Amino acid sequence: MITLKSPREIREMERSGAILAGMHLGLRKIIKPGISSWEIEKFARKFFKEHDAIPEQIGFEGYKYATCVSVNDEICHGFPRKDLILKDGDLVKVDTVVNYHGAMSDSCWSYAVGKVTPEIDRLMKVTKEALYLGIDQAQVGNRIGDIGAAIQHYTEEVNDYGDVREFIGHGIGPTMHESPNVPHYGQAGKGLRLRPGMTITIEPMINTGTWKAVMDDPNGWTARTADGGFSCQYEHTLVITTAGPKILTSQDPEQDKKYLLD
Repeated sequence: MITLKSPREIREMERSGAILAGMHLGLRKIIKPGISSWEIEKFARKFFKEHDAIPEQIGFEGYKYATCVSVNDEICHGFPRKDLILKDGDLVKVDTVVNYHGAMSDSCWSYAVGKVTPEIDRLMKVTKEALYLGIDQAQVGNRIGDIGAAIQHYTEEVNDYGDVREFIGHGIGPTMHESPNVPHYGQAGKGLRLRPGMTITIEPMINTGTWKAVMDDPNGWTARTADGGFSCQYEHTLVITTAGPKILTSQDPEQDKKYLLD
């Protein structure tokens, strides 16, 4: 079911999103060579507790952690691990969902560990640009396919990357995953028409090689690139409004000025 949010609900989701964005900003200070990925999990749990928020992923379909911490060829759903020590040149994706007094927000961000290669720099740049190209299509009257087509064209046709098909964006609030599905590929002019009050995530996962994923990890959760290439992801939660898409998980008010609620 698709729920259209009231102005009050949207403001509550904005507060939730601000907490989530603050956590990501804090991670910029601790992610560096030599820490374990478990330190990211510890930081997130502590941050959310201090801000009276609940890490909604814990317990979801049996998942045990507040964060997904995926490194290098891991596309998504990587477990935070005490024995995984980050090293110079790694690419880390941290994804989490926050529940603040019933209001949900969802955001993934990518982090370069130490000094990374030009290949990773470019992948991160293109993936973030693809996210915003998708957001720009999230206009009242447009269709879901317009979002995916913009992302797919830029990543696959313009930049020769792989645009992951197996994992997609979604509606959000009052539960973590709701309709509609929001693929990051597709045809312009196709799919559900966007309406004011819809809250969705856009979260492209882009690979240096093939778009295909494999699910062969013994943990049953983690997806990796089929060819061992690097994968990158950026994600925002946003609301569709008559004034354009409004980001609820912004980390940069200056850069995102036109996407913020008044």
